[in-house]
Amino acid sequence: MTDLVPDRWLTVDGLANARDVGGLPLDGGGRVRTGVLLRTESLEGLGPAAVAYLTDELGVAQVLDLRTDHERTTYGLGALAAAGVPVHRLSFIPETGIALPEVDLGDSHPMLGHYLAYLEGRGEYVVDGVRRIATLDSGTTVVHCAAGKDRTGVLVALVCAAVGVPREEITADYALSATRIDALFRKWTTASGEPMPGVDELDRHRPRAEVMAEFLRLLDERHGGPVGWLRENGLTDDELARLRTRLRDGSA
Repeated sequence: MTDLVPDRWLTVDGLANARDVGGLPLDGGGRVRTGVLLRTESLEGLGPAAVAYLTDELGVAQVLDLRTDHERTTYGLGALAAAGVPVHRLSFIPETGIALPEVDLGDSHPMLGHYLAYLEGRGEYVVDGVRRIATLDSGTTVVHCAAGKDRTGVLVALVCAAVGVPREEITADYALSATRIDALFRKWTTASGEPMPGVDELDRHRPRAEVMAEFLRLLDERHGGPVGWLRENGLTDDELARLRTRLRDGSA
């Protein structure tokens, strides 16, 4: 029914865009430890067997839900919450809608402004997400939003940068979700009875590596990098050290 495939994708009934952050290489050698941080889309499609696999075999101990309260009310918290797994509600978007940063981004991709807005408008939740990954005593964290690509992509990118994943690997991991857009929409439209979007609409939703690369470059320019931004917004040196201890493979 479910298997952890070698390329980090998780094959789980009810999920189309799930993978283990573990396995990404680290600067200086070693890899991110597997079974510590999983990234997915929303979890309402999980059945009992998938919940048992995630909790009993993969050791999921907490969920970071980056969606809005409106999304949670509409679609639910998902079967992991019903099974008793703690869910931390860390919305990256205010209920009244996202406030884009008042800065000229030129002809950059529109999602770049949204990513910066997550940090400017909901920075405390972004840092809290990193902190909860760092300070979980044992077990696995699942982080998700709706599709597992934008809000989830930003949090995972910050975590990866903080533990020493090279930039090109961060952007490549972010862009991997582009290969799952068709499957995500197929899952959603099957559930709703709506037709599949056309090719152009599907392509509009695909994450592009250059957007994440530019996002990280802007953090370098404005904050001395992702770690600089996290420190400016309250992540302590002890929490950063704990994050690195949890996610860096002991063989590194």
